[in-house]
Amino acid sequence: MTSWFVFNKYRLLLQELSDGEYAIPQAVNAPIPPSENISPIQVFAATESKHCVMAFPVDVPAPEGYTFYDLRQSYFVLAEADYQMAGKCHELVYWDQRTRYCGHCGTPQTIRDGLYKECPSCHQQSWPQLTTAIIVLISRGDDVLLVRSRDFRGRYYGLVAGFVETGESLEEAVRREVKEETSLTIRNLRYFGSQPWPYPSGLMVGFTAEYADGELQLQASELSEGGWFHYNQLPEIPQKMSIARRLIDHWTEEKKKTISYETD
Repeated sequence: MTSWFVFNKYRLLLQELSDGEYAIPQAVNAPIPPSENISPIQVFAATESKHCVMAFPVDVPAPEGYTFYDLRQSYFVLAEADYQMAGKCHELVYWDQRTRYCGHCGTPQTIRDGLYKECPSCHQQSWPQLTTAIIVLISRGDDVLLVRSRDFRGRYYGLVAGFVETGESLEEAVRREVKEETSLTIRNLRYFGSQPWPYPSGLMVGFTAEYADGELQLQASELSEGGWFHYNQLPEIPQKMSIARRLIDHWTEEKKKTISYETD
């Protein structure tokens, strides 16, 4: 049996089940045949403990009994393991579509072992590239700094974030982004956790920090709104699939525990 991860841009093909639920298609053959010039990627080979996993892109509608579901929103209808696998498969499909030819000599190349490509002519190897970004929760007493990026589609507020530049450490990137976007300086910078972010090929690295100095001045080209919010008076915040939400939830829970302890 094979699990088929089929994508139409940023949408994932899901099977519609009789109980109103959704699932990754599992069958011997793909629910949609790949185009003639598309070779499905074998992400994992079948073993005694897991199915074979195949992935490929299409540009046709979903067949009857299936639907294309926004990849991010599939978090809410899939098991976490399937959601994580969908992200990995999408990253590989995205990478494969953009590295059809060897970057050194231009020879057509294909994926080997679901992991990398090796040019059959010059033997140059290429591997999927991750774009690393940092994200940081900055607190000031009972308040947290929340901002709205100009790229946000909804009305929610998030955290200061940005891409790591060549030649800098993660910590340097955090301090630079905070200074550039808010004119603030921070202290007590601590690592929180990380999250793959396959939109299209990212790795988000989360930190917490405390306000140290400066007057809040938002970088107009990046942020449309922002300010300090009390832990029990937060605006709309990111959905639970994001590390931004994990950071905010963790901070608010710790604040409530501290306040509860102090008032007992």
